[in-house]
Amino acid sequence: MTKVAWNTRELTVGQLAERSGVAVSALHFYEAKGLITSRRTAGNQRRYTRDSLRRVAFIRLAQRIGIPLKTIKDALSRLPDERTPTRDDWAQLSAAWRGELDDRIEQLQRLRDDLTDCIGCGCLSLDRCPVANPYDRLGDEGPGARRIDTRLCPPHPSCCVPPAEVP
Repeated sequence: MTKVAWNTRELTVGQLAERSGVAVSALHFYEAKGLITSRRTAGNQRRYTRDSLRRVAFIRLAQRIGIPLKTIKDALSRLPDERTPTRDDWAQLSAAWRGELDDRIEQLQRLRDDLTDCIGCGCLSLDRCPVANPYDRLGDEGPGARRIDTRLCPPHPSCCVPPAEVP
């Protein structure tokens, strides 16, 4: 990897790609979607400020945990364009996502812990499903995996308790 001087204020697209580990085409895509910005030189070459490294790292991490690009763009739009975001700027952004991330964590834990049990999808193909979801009662609530999806079954003590079996 080519070492970029620590005090370099702007990076070429190649330097940003190499330092961030993201393909040039992905950087162009992020720019087209308004996730990052660049200025153009007199020779029409892109130049990115160093804070673009953090923005790209944030985008990649957010994508990796399943956050849609529109949500990422909305979050990044709250950061200042005229200066490098401060620690406080990033703290405010992360605080805004805390609830959503907590929900994702809860959902992943349910998936990990309950995938071998009835998840309320209506298949009734596991031995446990006819006991936990007799006659596909959870289907009356709507489509999908009713017991695992925290948007459908928020975590609280009375939620997702198997219904009583019908005589």
